[in-house]
Amino acid sequence: MVRRPGQLPSDVVTVADRVKQDVVLAMKQGDKDRVQALRLILSELQKAAKEGDGDETAVLRRERKRRQESARAFRDGGRAELATAEETEAEIIGAYLPAELSDEELDSIVAEAIAETGAVEMKQMGTAMKAAMAKVRGRADGSRVVAKVNEALG
Repeated sequence: MVRRPGQLPSDVVTVADRVKQDVVLAMKQGDKDRVQALRLILSELQKAAKEGDGDETAVLRRERKRRQESARAFRDGGRAELATAEETEAEIIGAYLPAELSDEELDSIVAEAIAETGAVEMKQMGTAMKAAMAKVRGRADGSRVVAKVNEALG
């Protein structure tokens, strides 16, 4: 097989490619809500790629978080139907994310990062966080990592 420069190997499928395929499938099934949600996700992934941010996981996490925050705001405002729609979109986005780390796995990663950096007090938290987030690679929300690093250093 001959590949042109810049062409991905056929066995490498990006999240954006999967979303494109799922848009077509949802259109064939007539699932308008899913099509709309997937198109929004695809748009954000393409925009990030164009801007040079190739971290699809970060884009998906950001978009899921936005939906979850909107759902909370709608629920607090007494708009349950809109909250449900946002929660549904968050679930659709979540299906494209890697599995979350368990608390035990995250504890182990944080302990390893702290050991590597030699952090022993709170003022060294930034160094420990940087090392931990590099190891987590999008498999845990930043707020969970912060809590674990706080717990380990505090």
